[in-house]
Amino acid sequence: MNIKYTFILLFIFSVFISSCSQILLKKAANKTYKNIIEEYLNPLVIAAYSVFLLSSFLTMYSYKYVPLSIGPMIEAMGYVFVAVLGRIFLKEKINKKTAIGMGLILVGIVICSI
Repeated sequence: MNIKYTFILLFIFSVFISSCSQILLKKAANKTYKNIIEEYLNPLVIAAYSVFLLSSFLTMYSYKYVPLSIGPMIEAMGYVFVAVLGRIFLKEKINKKTAIGMGLILVGIVICSI
């Protein structure tokens, strides 16, 4: 496999784990806490921000080999990941507008990558 494609896959993984951390933050936000310290210093929030940090480092590292013009396309996949993960883990509905939006994002990615 070409080294460029390896780093594109690493970039996609970075976007995916960033999306996972957004789901963790939403799960934490849906809970009630006794005080403001517990609200921000709990395992879900700490894990989510740790994953965000890891994602940032992976993205920066990937940009060493991934062309800058491809980055925004890969980052746009985060919208799709968050919607799908929200459906799976948070039981959120994917309405018609969301589905159309995700479809447009995916079509745009395909068109730009050709």
